[in-house]
Amino acid sequence: MFVVDLIFDCYQDTSLADAEHAIIQLVNAFRFNGQIIGDEFPTVLNEGYFVTRVMCPEKDSLHPLNHSPFVKHSLDKLTEVGLLHPKVKVIGQDIHSNGSDECKEPSSYIIYTTYVHTCSPIYCGDDFLPVPLYKLPAISNGDYKALIKWKEDWQSCDQIQINAATRCEFAAIKELADVDSDLYRRGQSLRKRIAYLTGKPVYYYLYRVGGQSKESELERKCPSCDGDWLLDEAWFGLFDFKCDTCGIVSNISWDHQ
Repeated sequence: MFVVDLIFDCYQDTSLADAEHAIIQLVNAFRFNGQIIGDEFPTVLNEGYFVTRVMCPEKDSLHPLNHSPFVKHSLDKLTEVGLLHPKVKVIGQDIHSNGSDECKEPSSYIIYTTYVHTCSPIYCGDDFLPVPLYKLPAISNGDYKALIKWKEDWQSCDQIQINAATRCEFAAIKELADVDSDLYRRGQSLRKRIAYLTGKPVYYYLYRVGGQSKESELERKCPSCDGDWLLDEAWFGLFDFKCDTCGIVSNISWDHQ
């Protein structure tokens, strides 16, 4: 990912409140379109201009060709409060983050995230690198807000169960690992939508922890259709199970790896 500064010049007098509101609206539009990543965007006021620092999945993520209708609307709102469209200054590539998928035509996609990932929750099924969301057809209302909100909820549950410090741990694991959970149902709805729009197989990662032994784990059936889904070799060294019928991938319980 790339560190980028958005520089907003003032062309007429404006109030701090109006400028702040317009910049926040644009940043959220970029975020829900997958053009910027994360949820913290520090903004500073200098003499006559504002600077907002963001993270982008690619060097050219903020190119106008990637803009959604909401982004274009938010850019117009800047003009109404006396701000010019932002200048984009690429600071450099973040050495701690993942790169982005560069496949022109991925053969499949995987919906996957963890509490430590800040990148796109859609991974390429060929090289297992995150796919910038704006490279996919918009899921609903012209952007990917529903998918990003699902990702935030998944990561929150993952953080709770990793910390293992409250009774909420067990409810969080159920959301991550149970095909009857609300989180799973939302994720499956998104998976089916993406599969329909792209015409490609899309798989949903179902978390797995617990179990009696590695032997019993290897005998597990798909929890949705009860079909065989054990792979001869783990996909990307991570997914031991894959059900093409239900669009689910999973792992041998982390307790028995």
